[in-house]
Amino acid sequence: MTQRIRKAVFPVAGLGTRFLPATKTVPKEMLPIIDKPLIQYAVDEAIEAGCDTLIFVTNRYKHSVADYFDKAYELEQKLERAGKTEQLELVRNVLPPHVRAVFVTQAEALGLGHAVLCAKPIVGDEPFAVLLPDDLIWNRGGAGALAQMADAAEASGASIIAVQDVPRDQTGSYGIVATEPFGGRSGRITAIVEKPKPDVAPSTLAVVGRYVLDSRIFPLLESTTPGAGGEIQLTDAIATLMAESQVHAYRFQGTRFDCGTHIGLIEATIRYALDHEKLSDAARTMMQDALSELGVQDLQ
Repeated sequence: MTQRIRKAVFPVAGLGTRFLPATKTVPKEMLPIIDKPLIQYAVDEAIEAGCDTLIFVTNRYKHSVADYFDKAYELEQKLERAGKTEQLELVRNVLPPHVRAVFVTQAEALGLGHAVLCAKPIVGDEPFAVLLPDDLIWNRGGAGALAQMADAAEASGASIIAVQDVPRDQTGSYGIVATEPFGGRSGRITAIVEKPKPDVAPSTLAVVGRYVLDSRIFPLLESTTPGAGGEIQLTDAIATLMAESQVHAYRFQGTRFDCGTHIGLIEATIRYALDHEKLSDAARTMMQDALSELGVQDLQ
């Protein structure tokens, strides 16, 4: 697999129950960090990596994501008449002209592997990326995680999976990999296990929400036996893929915020606010004032 990725898959069919009642009407992928929804950060990362076809795997109830990437004629007209050119450009440029968005419906919630499989007719027989938008990865001043991984995939010919070291007591929340010794930022995966208990986890290297995969994964997903809850696990198909081609773990440069959790969303908002060109000074002052009011003892 030496071809550069051009297509990216975004599984966005989940119900986001952890953030109810907000996600009763607002998909978790549309939750904002400052002034952009999570999905926009993931899309920008994919475009930076060279992707020009974005495939959103959604469910029949979610319309907000498609609406976000569609044209908003009435809003654009109002902004244009009001002379608000800066806001108008923001609305018009959520996607560059050369990038297309394709929406595919996942009829049943049958797991991440099934969601990826739904994109097969659009992806075809070329390598592609998978991005989970609630894993927000920020590399301040450097290339995004997916661009780093795309370079590694193109150079090595291997499928690439993003990994991050986690505390051992958290292995039950992730897919965990065992690898050969790393050369630089990557190492060949020798085993991958879905959510192992800490005492049997092969390592503390956790799979996080970025993948560059060979299209061979599709027939493997089609033959993967559903596991608990009737879900088709992407991890299981990757384990099978490893028997016929190389799959590498990649320690990306950057900071990951788990925005699928409340504290992760809060952390990302704080970090982006402190780095924001217009908001950083006010945000820093406000946070210092809030901490001062709480007092050091209250923070123990």
